[in-house]
Amino acid sequence: MMTPSPLQRLRFTFAVDGPLRYIAVLDRGRLWERLLRRAGLPLAYSQGFNPHPRVQFADALPLGYASLCERVDVFLKEPIAPEEALARARVQSPVGLTILSVEEVPPEAPALQALVRAALYRVEVWSDEPAETIQKRLESLLLAPSLPRMRPGKGQRYDLRPLIEAINYTPAEEGHHILIMRLRCGSQGAGRPEEVLAALELSAERVMICRTQLYWVPQEEPL
Repeated sequence: MMTPSPLQRLRFTFAVDGPLRYIAVLDRGRLWERLLRRAGLPLAYSQGFNPHPRVQFADALPLGYASLCERVDVFLKEPIAPEEALARARVQSPVGLTILSVEEVPPEAPALQALVRAALYRVEVWSDEPAETIQKRLESLLLAPSLPRMRPGKGQRYDLRPLIEAINYTPAEEGHHILIMRLRCGSQGAGRPEEVLAALELSAERVMICRTQLYWVPQEEPL
């Protein structure tokens, strides 16, 4: 028996902060499933013995990161006005999850994961390293033809350099540094801000990472 095609696809843009920064990717997916059910949206389900709501995230947000720009596509078996879906979902949102907007996209549009190509991060670092030292290390890093690295816990070697598109550095105040990193992400590999900090050999007392923007295949914007 064929499963009916979804009639509608809604794209939610949302922010993550507070306690939700520290839940695993799978748990974040389950949270969204519960939220959508409680919101009473007419969800379309996958096939098989254990059907799940058809939900597609753009790119997994690593543990400990905040974000201002996450996206998730939700497939519905009955159409609903985006503004009504937004209102219903916001009522069910837990602390740390802020739903910013909802828009309708064609059901047959490519998956978000196939379209995302880069991400912009605001990385705040508290360190006693002098600003001049950090700037010199950053210049050397960006001039390097390659940056061979080993992924912790995986024993997998990779080159970090092609995953770095741009980095801007600003010393905010003594002991507080801000780096804006545009890093590649998607099926061809992903750069992680903490890997860049490790390559800079930057000793830090505390680090805060927030993903502020996602870039898509046809979208080209400067840092």
